[in-house]
Order: sequence, then structure tokens, then C-alpha cells
Amino acid sequence: MRVLGIETTCDETSAAIVEREEGSGRVLSNVVLSQVKKHAAYGGVVPEIASRAHVDALDRIIQQALSEAGLTLDEMDGIAAAAGPGLIGGVIVGLTTAKALAFATGKPFLAVNHLEGHALTARLTDNVAFPYLLLLVSGGHSQLLAVKGVGQYQRLGTTIDDAIGEAFDKVAKLLGLDYPGGPEVERVALKGDPTRFSFPRPMVGRPQPDFSLAGLKTAVRIEAERIAPLTDKDVADLCASFQKAVIDMVLDRVRVAVQIFTSQHGTPKALVVAGGVAANQAMRRQLLHLADSLRVPLIAPPMDLCGDNGAMIAWAGAERLALGQHDGLGFAPRARWPLDMDAALPGARA
Repeated sequence: MRVLGIETTCDETSAAIVEREEGSGRVLSNVVLSQVKKHAAYGGVVPEIASRAHVDALDRIIQQALSEAGLTLDEMDGIAAAAGPGLIGGVIVGLTTAKALAFATGKPFLAVNHLEGHALTARLTDNVAFPYLLLLVSGGHSQLLAVKGVGQYQRLGTTIDDAIGEAFDKVAKLLGLDYPGGPEVERVALKGDPTRFSFPRPMVGRPQPDFSLAGLKTAVRIEAERIAPLTDKDVADLCASFQKAVIDMVLDRVRVAVQIFTSQHGTPKALVVAGGVAANQAMRRQLLHLADSLRVPLIAPPMDLCGDNGAMIAWAGAERLALGQHDGLGFAPRARWPLDMDAALPGARA
């Protein structure tokens, strides 16, 4: 089974082809075009610029993905696109293109939840069995989910304000670092002292594994203003101390989530970390130590599959198609689309 996947929910234009055979997956192509340079001057993603860039690039990216896989559209078994959550303009571009291709070729169309793409990537790369615990950490999402099967997700915890990746970007901007901020904070933190500043660890010790980053972000701002003007050493120490506080919070939240998961579903088959922040090497190392102590394997996608990409969308589409599922061409784009609709509380992040 071969599926074309399209991803345009934020500032990456991506198309990929994956092959699924007897539950195992293989990436035949995965073309990702970053828009970082287009948004760098603004210090963040500008939705209108992003959507226009998707329009300009998507046809070419799809053709490149097909060419690299050595396949044609007629050889696809399905056409998948991320239908949300995300920046609605970009979502519309990818979704409309996928619908047009599905209509023209007569292939099944699959509207994929972007979060489900992240949730199932470990099955593409490592053939992880259900059920497993997912730590989803990106610029827009911070969640802990029990992944019980394709389409079966239980949200155990979420952020009550900023997402982790968003907080990294905002701290980077506050400290005058380049965009995108997350990798810059990680790079500069390598030169810093993580013990110099005593930042709060929000939510640590709470019985529900939720996250909160707003107070920590404010604490960094207050400390930076107190010692201004900042030297390079000050910036490095602030980054290291901030990153250490985030990681400590994440480790505590994961411990709580594992306890809840185990009480409800038994020991998870794995702890899976996915999303753009999963590329943070300091966080990966600490999660590996935690997973070892809990005697649960840690599965983290390769770096090129941590961020937004078409392969994860194609794979989620293939998983659903294997179960006989597909969607109508009237499927509407969604700016918000929680994986666990029962847990979508007012004010909570999708």
C-alpha cells in the first residue's frame, strides 16, 4: 500500500510517499521545504506569508516526491493531507490540493489530523505496538496521550497556556537570539550554567500531568531585566537554566502520566516522544534515563521526522486506509482539532 501525504499546517511545505506492508512502513520519499528565511525577519510565522508560500511551492514539492520515489499518482493507493489543526490558510492549501488529486485520480482521500501524524510516526519508524504513551512536544502542542490504537487516543495531560516549543521561541526572542528560537536556545545553553538561575518548575508534583510555561517564561524575563545589559555569558546561563527547568518539568509530568497509564492500561509498550521539540538532545538524554529507570523503551523518531513532514501524514493515512477508512471530499479544514475530543475542555490547547 502506497500513500501520498501532504503537510501544510504551519511553515513547512511537505509531500511524501510511504509504503505500508503487513504493518511495517518504509519512507519512499519525504520532501520538506522550510519557510524559515521568509519568517525570520518577523521573529515568528506570519500566517498569510506561510499560506502564499505553500501555494507557490506545493505542486513542485509533490512532483519532486513522486520523482524521488520513482512512482506516479496512478500508482498511489490513497491521497492524504493534514486537515488540521494548524494555520487555517495553510491547511486549506494542502487539503484542497489533496482533494483535487484524489478526485482526478479516483483514489481514496484521507483527511489526517496533524497530531495523529506525530502520534503514529513511531509505528512507521519502529513498528511500535499499541498501547504506548506519547509525549507530543512542538511549537503549538504539549500533550501526554495514551495511544491505544489508530484513532483511539486518550489525553492524559496538556498545556494550560504556552506550548513548550512556543516558550522556547519566546525566550529566544526575549534574549535576542535568531529565529527559529528552539534550536538557538539549545545551542546557546551548551555554553551556560544551568544552576545559576533558580527558575520555577511549574506543575511539578501535581496529580494531573498538565504543563504550564507562562510563569517560567515570565521568570526568565524578570531575571533578564534585573541583570541587564546582558553579556553573552548571561544569555548562555539564562538559556541553560530555562532549558533545565523545562526538562525537569517534563520528566515529572511524564512520571505522573506513566503511573496513570499503567493503572488504566497496564505498562506502556513504549514511551514515544514526537514533535519538533523532540529534536532537543538534552531532553532526549534525560527522557532516555527516565525510561530506563521505568523499564520502558524510549522511542524517538529520527531528526528529519521530528518536525512537520509529509511522511507522518502519509503514514497516518496508510494506517487508516489499511482499516478500510477514508473521507469524503467535503471534509472541512479545521484550525482546532483535538485528538481526544472528550478531553477538549474550554480554554485548553488543542
